Amino acid sequence: MDDLSGVADAIADPVRREILTLLRHAPLTAGDIAGRFAISRPAVSRHLRVLRECGLVEDEQVGRHRRYSLVPARLGDLADWLAQFEAESGLWSRRLAALDTEVHRTRRDRAQHRTAAHHPTEDTA
Repeated sequence: MDDLSGVADAIADPVRREILTLLRHAPLTAGDIAGRFAISRPAVSRHLRVLRECGLVEDEQVGRHRRYSLVPARLGDLADWLAQFEAESGLWSRRLAALDTEVHRTRRDRAQHRTAAHHPTEDTA
């Protein structure tokens, strides 16, 4: 997780998550990104630097502009790490579903037993 802690720290900020969402479809220049936020351009630049340093985005100089693009593999690494917890929660979901089934079966069996006790069949009379 040490390698991923920088990624986790980076996506903890809502502005950086929004930047990643913006870059999901296509690369954007720093100016395009900054224009979508009510914060200052230097603040957006700091967010972009954090994202670049942890490997979530990469940048390239295009003329006078710097264009940023998403590096989805870094998010995939984090998703893979997080998936272990989902798998464990899936195990508990299956166990709880099995317990629920057993509770329903027991209730049904008890109800049938009570009905049979109140209405004996002709064979037992």
